[in-house]
Amino acid sequence: MNYQQTLDWMYFRLPMYQRQGAPALKKDLTNSIAFSEYLGKPENQYPSVHIAGTNGKGSTSHMIASVLQAAGYKVGLYTSPHLKDFRERVRVNGEMISEEEVVLFVETNKIFLEEHSLSFFELTVGMAFDHFARKQVDIAVVEVGLGGRLDSTNIIRPLVSVITNIGLDHTQFLGETLPEIAFEKGGIIKPGIPVVIGETQEETLPVFKKLTLERKAPLVLANQESESIFETDLIGRYQVKNLQTALKTLELLRKEGFEISDTHFQEGLLHVAENTGLKGRYQVLRHHPKVICDTAHNREGLELVLDQVMKEGAENLHFVLGFVNDKDLDTVLPLFPEEANYYFCRPDIPRGLDAEVLRQKAARFDLMGQSYRGVDQAYEAALKNAGPEDLIYAGGSTFVVAEMPL
Repeated sequence: MNYQQTLDWMYFRLPMYQRQGAPALKKDLTNSIAFSEYLGKPENQYPSVHIAGTNGKGSTSHMIASVLQAAGYKVGLYTSPHLKDFRERVRVNGEMISEEEVVLFVETNKIFLEEHSLSFFELTVGMAFDHFARKQVDIAVVEVGLGGRLDSTNIIRPLVSVITNIGLDHTQFLGETLPEIAFEKGGIIKPGIPVVIGETQEETLPVFKKLTLERKAPLVLANQESESIFETDLIGRYQVKNLQTALKTLELLRKEGFEISDTHFQEGLLHVAENTGLKGRYQVLRHHPKVICDTAHNREGLELVLDQVMKEGAENLHFVLGFVNDKDLDTVLPLFPEEANYYFCRPDIPRGLDAEVLRQKAARFDLMGQSYRGVDQAYEAALKNAGPEDLIYAGGSTFVVAEMPL
């Protein structure tokens, strides 16, 4: 198979949550453990940092990786989902795994993958861990896919565990309350391994205190530290919390022997996007009209992003908006302003919510606009209607952002 054929096989033969939703999720780590053993336990060949959370885990992962790169380390970075290219998920010092390496990995392990019915995500995690071992990375920064306790990445024993925050997202899998979700994400806490909590929340802190006490894991609360003296090129105001979390994690790595100077902090944080390839976080695509996209897709994330959008001072607001079909719209649509122009669209994945269904639902919250067949048509209409001092925001789903011209 060539690269495209390999991708097609992965996307359509293996269960994939991003495309199919709940049926693609596995309920335990059996496959991940078996695949790791089959590959020779590659994740044990280098130290790692493990990052979970409802929002901010991707940005925090990239910040940590960028600073470590600035300090001269070879850094593996595993994140999900990807926006444009599958290979975005697996990087070493910002460089994506090659097409040839993806093809070779699948071809080499195809029999095992089929016989054990691995999911797309289980395959990808194994590929990342194997790639990092082959590249002899100094450290890997590993982002959890969904939850934590039963996530495929949760076979590692990291130097530091990180939980950015807890919000009501993926409640059908993780629980209906913040404490229930905190327990699932707290599943990455390992005996004796320090854990950094990015955002202290009244409802979830008792859960983390109980888990860390039981596992004798040092508990560090990042947002109880003083404000950072460092700045980052990531311009979303919500990045302040992620920055605090990344800094505290890096300080713990310093104590583990990693040589990271203040200059490394400064250089790494000012060049996160350049060093790691991060996209889609309050990313400005153009000016006059100003176009911004962001991957925020749940209530907690959208509240922060929309607050910043409303403070941009634009003459008129235009929203290119789409969601997946299992999103609880009653919790997110009320966040959007009534005084705006809406362009409803369906992201091009099987789970994409029909644009006309979204338009009708949004109208109940006095969000008025037209529905379009796809993201590109909606964006084209927004550009046509927007004046030079207007602002166009594209989002609602990671998959809307993925179809924008990043």
